[in-house]
This record gives sequence, structure tokens and C-alpha cells, in this order.
Amino acid sequence: MISIQNIHFKYGGKPVFTGLTLDLQPGHIYGLLGKNGTGKSTLLRLISGLLFPQQGKLTVLGFEPGKRVPSFLQQVFLVPEEFYLPNISIDKFMQANEGFYPNFSETDFRNYLKEFSIPEGQHLQEMSYGQKKKVLISFGLACNTPILLMDEPTNGLDIVSKSQFRRVMAGAVSEEKCILISTHQVKDLENLIDRITIIDEGGILFDQTIGKITNRLHFKISFDSEEVRTALYKETSLKGSAIILLNEAGEEGRLDLEMLYKAIITNKEAVQKAFH
Repeated sequence: MISIQNIHFKYGGKPVFTGLTLDLQPGHIYGLLGKNGTGKSTLLRLISGLLFPQQGKLTVLGFEPGKRVPSFLQQVFLVPEEFYLPNISIDKFMQANEGFYPNFSETDFRNYLKEFSIPEGQHLQEMSYGQKKKVLISFGLACNTPILLMDEPTNGLDIVSKSQFRRVMAGAVSEEKCILISTHQVKDLENLIDRITIIDEGGILFDQTIGKITNRLHFKISFDSEEVRTALYKETSLKGSAIILLNEAGEEGRLDLEMLYKAIITNKEAVQKAFH
């Protein structure tokens, strides 16, 4: 569905990607993680055709995004981190934009707005940043495009809204859709995504499914000093040490995505070795 082969991209003389290769398939919600400035937003713009790779090959649904042909654009929706919405009503916004997306569903749109507790009669400029973002997320989901790209979608959302977001997204995934979410707020996606891709220094640092991660790694609280000493990663707290171990016993456990991210950034060789 999305094929990225050895792409290179730079802003001026500053390289962002130096041979990035990645393959994304339908039926999944992918989490794209990485430190600020590693190229998460750039990758979403490359996929959507707003930027163009300088080397390598990028195809989405068989199209070259940079050509921006209408039959491609109607199948991709990007929810950017920074956006502008005009001073019109929600209905006017819908009427002005729905025609670009042949699979748009007004029923879905209104249902998503209801899920997010958005009053439909308001003008967009009367809303808070978080409310505007929820309108844009609702519209993007209602377009029913096979490719949905979201850049830091939980920024600006309060705790209740983040819970609403996770519930809405869990219900939106289907076998035909590929959803790619870029974020640095990893806790917000913990129970939502089914594959994690971490980019760093121009390429892929880590790329695994949630199932494989929990099969190979065990996350737990431990008071055993020897266990803590040999852990792949550890954090000390008042409740003992939060650690990551090799899952040698095949125990079922809960993923701590924030801990995993920090472990990969600080001890990537040891973590990656668990998957080889």
C-alpha cells in the first residue's frame, strides 16, 4: 500500500533521510515515533505528496505522490499538526470540502463530532484549538480514505479528549485502511497501535509489531536486585524498579510503550538484539 525504498531527503544542506526504507500495509494503525527533528512530519508530507524525495522510490496505492494526480489525492487525508480553519460553520466547512473525497460520509462525520462532544452549530473560529483539531480529525475519518496520516493528533487535547480519540480511532480501523500516526506522546497511543516504527539519524531505528515486542520482551515492576541489574532497561520508583527483561519464559504481559521508547533510545543495541 505504501512502499518507501531507499529515499533521501534534505532541507538545504541538512539531511533528513539517507536511505529510508519502509513498507506499510492496510489493516493496521502504525505508530511513527522519534525525537523532535528526526523527520516524522517530513515523512508524512512525503507520503501525501506535499514534499518530494530527492532520491529513491516512493509509491502510495501505486501512485507517485509528488505527481499529485486527483485520483491519488482523493484517497489520502493528512491531519497536520499545524493547521488553519476558516471562520465558517462546521456545516459550511463540510460542504466546501466533502466533494474532494468520493467516499465521504456525512453520517460518519456527525457521529464522530458527537463522539468528541462537539456542538455542530458553532463557527470554527469560536472554538478552542483542541475543538478545531477534533473537527479536523472527525472530517478526516469521515472521508474514509484508504490512507489516513495524522501528525501529533493528541497535541492540544485534554485527558478526556485523548480518551475519546483512542475510542474513535479503535473503531475506525478496517482491513482496507492504513493509518499512520506520528507522535512523541507515546502514552496516548499505547493501546491503539499494532506496529511501532522509530526513526532516527536518517533511517529506521526500530520497526516491530506489538505482538512481537510483547513476545520478546517482558515489562514488570521488580524488587529483585539481580533481576534489576541484568535488565535491558530500568527506572527506579517508590514502588520498586520498572524494568524490561528478555521474555525467556514466554510470559504474557502489558506493553509499556514509553519505557520501550526510552530503552531503544538509550540502549538500542541490547533491545534490537532481542529481535534477531
